[in-house]
Amino acid sequence: MHREYHRWFSPRLQRDMELLIIGHSGARMLVFPTSMGKFHEWEDRGMPAALGESIERGWLQMVCVDSVDAESWYCNWAHPGGRAWRHQQYDDYLYHEVLPLSQQKNSNPFLMTVGASFGAYHAMNFGLRHPDRVSRIIAMSGLYDIRRFTDGYHDETIYLNNPVEYIPNEHDHGRLEMLRRIDIIMATGGGDSLIGSARQMSGILWAKGIGNALREWDGWSHDWQYWQQMLRQYAGGHD
Repeated sequence: MHREYHRWFSPRLQRDMELLIIGHSGARMLVFPTSMGKFHEWEDRGMPAALGESIERGWLQMVCVDSVDAESWYCNWAHPGGRAWRHQQYDDYLYHEVLPLSQQKNSNPFLMTVGASFGAYHAMNFGLRHPDRVSRIIAMSGLYDIRRFTDGYHDETIYLNNPVEYIPNEHDHGRLEMLRRIDIIMATGGGDSLIGSARQMSGILWAKGIGNALREWDGWSHDWQYWQQMLRQYAGGHD
């Protein structure tokens, strides 16, 4: 299985960032770790092996990025506005640094954002903010209202990174058409405390005519063995 390690100094984050590319071709998957996770988390947890044939045959390629959660939403000592701003810098890093590298390595235009637990928030938010670049969102066991991390504070940056807030207010016809073309899949256990967030997000999307598939799994289903099964079921292969 092809594997590349990359590290460079990010001008947008002002620090070194690392990532892994797993697979040689196919649809690109921008993979987010769980809360405060590292770029190698999915590899450590056997997630590429769950898609072994699709990766080996060149149908899928993973781009596994690092998080800055400990400097943004989980940075409890920082002002909530600063947490949101750090996340915005992370979004800029992904869009302006990671995506160009992934396109340089693989010109396949089909891009998925994928994540589990807090990584599902990243997958959903990045996909909905950048419908010009993202073709599919796979969000597993996720939270989609970021306000639980903002201590009651609210500003424009928080709003622009909170899907349950900005989607209802999206009225731009062009952006709505792009959003409606994204294949959005949410999978959460019916016994997971986050199922309400998934149901809320699904309803908000449908209210704007944005189709999505909400898949409720039996029980809690909030762990790596379940996410491996979800990934095999929903990632699929694309030429």
